[in-house]
Amino acid sequence: MSDLSNRPSAGVFEPLLQALEQRFSWSRSYAAGVLNGWFCSMGDAFLNPGIVLSSFAAALAAPNWILGLLPAIAVGGWLLPQIFVSAAVRHIPRKVDVYRAASLVRSSALATIVLSTILFAQAPQVMLIAFLIALIANSLASGVSGLPWLESVGKTISAQERPRFFGTRNLWGGLLALGAGFAIKAILGSSLVFPFDYTLIFLFGAITFSFGYYFFGLSDEPPDNPPQPKALNIWDDLLAIPQTLAANADFRVYVLYRILFAASTIGDAFFTAHALRNVAVGKEAIGTFLIVVGIIAPLSNAIWAKLARAYGSRRIIRIALGFTFMAPVLALLMPKGAGIAFALVYVAQAVGNAGIMLGNANYLLSLAPPELRGKFIGTSNTLVGIAVFTPIIGGWLADKVSYIPVFIISAVLYSLTFAVAVRLRRDL
Repeated sequence: MSDLSNRPSAGVFEPLLQALEQRFSWSRSYAAGVLNGWFCSMGDAFLNPGIVLSSFAAALAAPNWILGLLPAIAVGGWLLPQIFVSAAVRHIPRKVDVYRAASLVRSSALATIVLSTILFAQAPQVMLIAFLIALIANSLASGVSGLPWLESVGKTISAQERPRFFGTRNLWGGLLALGAGFAIKAILGSSLVFPFDYTLIFLFGAITFSFGYYFFGLSDEPPDNPPQPKALNIWDDLLAIPQTLAANADFRVYVLYRILFAASTIGDAFFTAHALRNVAVGKEAIGTFLIVVGIIAPLSNAIWAKLARAYGSRRIIRIALGFTFMAPVLALLMPKGAGIAFALVYVAQAVGNAGIMLGNANYLLSLAPPELRGKFIGTSNTLVGIAVFTPIIGGWLADKVSYIPVFIISAVLYSLTFAVAVRLRRDL
């Protein structure tokens, strides 16, 4: 634990942090990380790529390849820079300092998204371009902050505490996201005309995300011990990827599993567009879908956290893959006029992704030696970042044929992912 002179002040929120520390016997970093998760969960609901952002782009008559690009931007922009970030920040004693700097860019980009819906309300194509540029900026800045976030968590939260830490973040964050779903349902069902209904949704998302960034910046992270040397060339880690993979068989299997899982999401971006365009679901149902997910996801997070403590991350990942496989299968089976029943697609997706996220984070932090943690995180995330752009191919295929072959390919890829996940180390 760092000394108190290095502890950032929470200002008016100091009593809140102290109350959480005392009430639950949490460390300051634990409390800051939990608050970060709660507020960012709300932000994720307001700016959900597969539901909210895709419905916004669909309302702007964006082609399917743009719809496929949205989750690719959100996830790929977060993953791709991390091999360079790993080298660039390795020598910085407290990684949370990098997180704070990147958060300023992230909040500014979110503010730009809000403003674009106001300034270009009469120019939808310009609005779409401005929206995409700001989304890319936010995602890349998120990529810069992602590795420092995980490094900071790895330093401040013990391996024994991490399942409970992630479970607490996800459980209560999911309940708060449920409230965001009700807000979105009310906004989209109000008299606000497009795009000003989305202006309000994006504004709430920008505010909640910014609070989340702020709270994690209050983490009481100790400096690296021993100090890490400064990388002479940020390209070294990229060039060393083959050697990094060759030196650790367990890590190779993990990376292959992650790449296949990312490729399997080829159809996820089109669930909402399929519901709106082919299943005759109304726009107001978007909020309902988020509400249903908001109810189910927190419950699943609580179960995932208990299962992770009892059985380890490998089993969690395998079970979760069964749920993610069901999402494209259910989308294929939904008849026209299915209405609210289409929410089952999002339930399967949300439950599966919650387990995957918890399992992946805990597995990698347990697998990586402390001195290689940054390199393992950067290597895996950068390689996976390439695969997350498969929804663009899915969008092209959907434009040429339909959504049906895209969902079939997705289900097949999820099956292949499961076959690889069986080979993950049993004791993690």
